[in-house]
Amino acid sequence: MTTTSSPVRRVERHPLHDLPRGVWPATLPAVRQLLDDGLDLAPGVTFLVGENGSGKSTLVEAVAAAYGLNAEGGSRGARHSTRASESPLGDVLRVVRSPGPLVASYFLRAETMHGLYTYLEDNPAPGEARFHEMSHGESFLEVLRSRFHGYGFFLLDEPESALSFRSCLALLALLDDLTREGAQVLCATHSPLLASLPGATLLEIGEHGIRETAYDDLDVVRDWRDFLAAPERYLRHLLG
Repeated sequence: MTTTSSPVRRVERHPLHDLPRGVWPATLPAVRQLLDDGLDLAPGVTFLVGENGSGKSTLVEAVAAAYGLNAEGGSRGARHSTRASESPLGDVLRVVRSPGPLVASYFLRAETMHGLYTYLEDNPAPGEARFHEMSHGESFLEVLRSRFHGYGFFLLDEPESALSFRSCLALLALLDDLTREGAQVLCATHSPLLASLPGATLLEIGEHGIRETAYDDLDVVRDWRDFLAAPERYLRHLLG
């Protein structure tokens, strides 16, 4: 499917709402930059790449909430909740959509996937898989295959946490299919494998805030290349 515009053009602070800059999560440089400057979203797949604690998951979760999706994962209609852990950032953001009706959308996060599976099994669609009876990676990919398709806005939070190397390759193929269908994807990750998707926009999250970065210049790519080239250089400092 070919379209002339992406479902979402921009994410920005709502003019009637704000967060105090001295209180988390606004203390994170990436969050502060989003609140001050907003963020234009490119067509296709955008990866938010960064270290643990950099704010990449906080950002993707907040965008999902601002778009009307369940912050623990699911669609607009999902009503499950376990232990509320989301930040208040989603309450002060607005998503600037392209003109037209609402499109398909879904949020899937590795951290709360089992709560989502329980909700889906309690509210099954015809022919729905029994996600709890599948392996960790198989269930994650099955949700992706059954919910992520067509022209829409889809969000992922650290999907590599549930996936093996080969399953990450399967996810890459799925993401490539989505872009060919005109979908727009926002994904938080620290996987150099996922970030290698040709044509993806790479936004590195860190103390600098948010900046678009080439694949070879990503810190996570450099770190993995250095480690795989000479793991003993790292291990001798860690192991007794």
